[in-house]
Amino acid sequence: MTNQVLDYFTSNIGKYAFEMSPSPLGRWLNGKLIAVDEGSLTVEFVVREEMTNPGRILHGGTTASMLDDVMGMTVFSLGRESFYSTINLSIDYLLSAKAGDVIFVKSKVIRPGKTVINMECEARNSEHKIIAKCTSNLVATGVKI
Repeated sequence: MTNQVLDYFTSNIGKYAFEMSPSPLGRWLNGKLIAVDEGSLTVEFVVREEMTNPGRILHGGTTASMLDDVMGMTVFSLGRESFYSTINLSIDYLLSAKAGDVIFVKSKVIRPGKTVINMECEARNSEHKIIAKCTSNLVATGVKI
């Protein structure tokens, strides 16, 4: 059986979120979809000044939003009937980034349970150094999509 949602993501490789995302936050982050695999997506983000904190580095909340948004997209790409929502998010911040830097966020489904999906995600800079990594669980809400 074909996964039409995964096919949709595959057909949108190279596009920015403002062109295709149903998520207002996702459109603001405006990542570019660069790779699609079953249970994994990779999205490229450019750090903008409004994404930084007073120290002029990427705000931790923005980083968390990037990771969470890509994981949500990945769960959606599984083609499930229910909307899944994040129930926890544990992040390690390992390196800073500044405005103009390019960040690559890659997700990975660890366990695709029927009710709870366990995931990992990491953000790397253009030198492939890890900016942040996280684990998360997302739960089926019962809301149909």
